[in-house]
Amino acid sequence: MSVPLLKIGVVLSTMAMITNWMSQTLPSLVGLNSTKLSVAPPGVPDRSTGVLPTNPEESWQVYSSAQDSEGRCVCTVVAPQQTMCSRDARTKQLRQLLEKVQNMTQSIQNLDQRTQKDLQYVQRMEVQLRGLESKFKQVEESHKQNIAKQYKAIKEKMEELRPMIPVLEEYKADAKLVMQFKEEVKNLTSVLSELQEEIGAFDYEELHNRVSNLEERLRACMQKLACGKLTGISDAITIKTSGSRYGSWMTDPLAPDGDTRVWYMDGYHNNRFVREYKSMADFMYSDNFTSHRLPHPWSGTGQVVYNGSIYFNKFQSNTIIKFDFKTATISKSGQLDYAGYNNRYHYSWGGHSDIDLMVDEGGLWAVYATNQNAGNIVISKINPLTLQVIKSYTTNHPKRSAGEAFMICGTLYVTNGYSGGTKVYYAFHTNSSTYEYIDIPLQNKYSHISMLDYNPRDRALYAWNNGHQVLYNVTLFHVIRSEEL
Repeated sequence: MSVPLLKIGVVLSTMAMITNWMSQTLPSLVGLNSTKLSVAPPGVPDRSTGVLPTNPEESWQVYSSAQDSEGRCVCTVVAPQQTMCSRDARTKQLRQLLEKVQNMTQSIQNLDQRTQKDLQYVQRMEVQLRGLESKFKQVEESHKQNIAKQYKAIKEKMEELRPMIPVLEEYKADAKLVMQFKEEVKNLTSVLSELQEEIGAFDYEELHNRVSNLEERLRACMQKLACGKLTGISDAITIKTSGSRYGSWMTDPLAPDGDTRVWYMDGYHNNRFVREYKSMADFMYSDNFTSHRLPHPWSGTGQVVYNGSIYFNKFQSNTIIKFDFKTATISKSGQLDYAGYNNRYHYSWGGHSDIDLMVDEGGLWAVYATNQNAGNIVISKINPLTLQVIKSYTTNHPKRSAGEAFMICGTLYVTNGYSGGTKVYYAFHTNSSTYEYIDIPLQNKYSHISMLDYNPRDRALYAWNNGHQVLYNVTLFHVIRSEEL
């Protein structure tokens, strides 16, 4: 073992001893033994990211989820393991030790300033107490009865103060210990300074440059984190209680900054009216809304608002309609060939939910079933301008057995039911045309989910749960190869 490493071992041992004493004794000396930390109140669904590498030598793995109402993405990263020289590691360790010593030195100095003044007062009081006790003994021995009687009351008070003497002795011992540790920290700082000179400042600068470079690379990396694999769903967050048992609500993932309008559609058929709320706050706390009348009633609860228009399935047909809110006109309509409708291939809860339109990071999708695919789910990528099918994918999952479904990053996720205990248990990946069975719990807070859609801007699931409008925060998993950095 080299001399610097041996010294670091001694430093760590001394630090452990000092830290242990400070954690146990220092709080009581400075009056902090009853201090409590407050916890910030919980907020609205938020966005966060973390990284755990499958192969530490090659890849980064990132978990991302909604974290705050302003949509900021916070990243916590565990980098792939790199082969680093021991000098970098020692420099980092040394820097941490120096920071700890500086913090401890400041704490001890503050304590020392507070105790020195009090200690002088304690010492004077101790001298007076012992002097009074001596005088009492002299008075008793001199048989001066009259004077002794006068002092009798004072002596009783002194008896009450007598237990303070051992306490004062302990206080003096603690003050002496503070002085000893003050000297120890001084010596420790000297040792660390010597270590820093032996290791050299260049290695610290090099390590700092590496960290700065890594931060820049990570910022670039995080810009690629639009997509990921679903790994978790938060508990339900109830936004509002309104409407009937069935319905849908949503925000526009392509709305410009500052546009937080909420769209609300009650029921699953024979209704043409869409409510527009100016903001999520208006939706939650008021009944102020604008009503839009659609040219046709909708079918099911699979509508989406996308880039200023609403896309919906015309009642009792396999026709998709694009209605522009700004012009209040139908800008496009088209048919989904062979798609079942009119409760032929609905979700397990019914409700004319044959055709489910949804949006993810890649655009507009339609999920439905056909006779040609034996009633199993078909996924079609839709051109939002022309409503033409770009590409379709056939799955082996029966549409009637699905509780609800949603798209995230080109993957269709299907729940096992709509009431009682619910989970996401099936995933079909359009990028590879493969499927897998998964097990991600979904809290069914009000026991009847009739709408479940993903919003890629909020990175959250919107749900209609038995007359309650609910949000779920989702956690996505990303893998990024080191060469991409």
